[in-house]
Amino acid sequence: MDIALDLGTCNTRIYINEKGKVLDEPSVITYDAILNEILAAGKDAYRMLGKTPTKIHAVYPLEGGVIAELDLVEEMIGIFLSKVSTSKVIMPRVVACIPGEITEVEKRAVVNAISSFGVRRVYLIESAKAAAMGAGLDITSPHGCMIVDIGGGTADIAVLSLGGVSVSRTIKDVGKQMDEEIIKYVRRKYSLIIGGTTAEQCKNAIGCVVPPAEEKVFRVKGRDSMRGLPRFVDMKSSEIYEAIIETAMGVVKGIMEVLEKTPPELIGDVYTDGITLSGGLSQLEGFCDLISQYTNLNVHLADDPADCVVKGCGSAIEYIADVESGGATNVNPLMAAY
Repeated sequence: MDIALDLGTCNTRIYINEKGKVLDEPSVITYDAILNEILAAGKDAYRMLGKTPTKIHAVYPLEGGVIAELDLVEEMIGIFLSKVSTSKVIMPRVVACIPGEITEVEKRAVVNAISSFGVRRVYLIESAKAAAMGAGLDITSPHGCMIVDIGGGTADIAVLSLGGVSVSRTIKDVGKQMDEEIIKYVRRKYSLIIGGTTAEQCKNAIGCVVPPAEEKVFRVKGRDSMRGLPRFVDMKSSEIYEAIIETAMGVVKGIMEVLEKTPPELIGDVYTDGITLSGGLSQLEGFCDLISQYTNLNVHLADDPADCVVKGCGSAIEYIADVESGGATNVNPLMAAY
């Protein structure tokens, strides 16, 4: 059995060949700091965020697309893989994605975390390649295509051709930064203190990166910073736009920088085909319009954008045989095997 793993900062997704996506859970783990015991992972742990007693910690063990707490990531991956791989006799091969701008040490941390479950071999693929493959783009031909994968942890921007990355840029903590800006905005304007989970829910419900045509409202609950008492505020779409637009413009600037560095022949292909968006945050209202406004290119959203990376990892499973044979004649998107 071969497994594709999208180990994201905010969500972990697992794809099994011939079965499709079999797991999609938050990349959160809860542990008892005194007893040193793992209490929950995934959806169960996510419900505990911000609601635990002092001895219990609920955390995201990945930051900016890379591993921050290796031991916790190993435990979390073990829990997730045990849900989809019940047999300990058959050691699976795993294709895992990594951000574009990552050090060799960070790569090794990902491999070690996955290998701790007892897999046969780990193959790595860059997130931008996986997202492009999952979006249905042909990255193996001598034709340039541009993918912008905007996730909660990183925004991977790349121009691809012949199975490789020509030009790329990785922007870290896009989703987390938007949540922080919403928290700051609510405290500054309404003197209300809210948590990261509430900010994320607000962003997903009414977030937009262009002035909204129709106002939506989301009720946020928190603590009054002046009196210390519970209070709520009804937030509008236009207010969330005001809070997160600066972070969204950071992604646009990254896209402009990649376009400036792209070779002329490839940028001609990009001009013809446009830009493809993937990732959970790409679904925020107006992202396609915002990027198109500044680049003068056609921008379209991929089908099932949140699942593009894990689908692309699943598509890359078929290239494992070429790597293992050592005599690959075709272009191979897999970048390393461990």
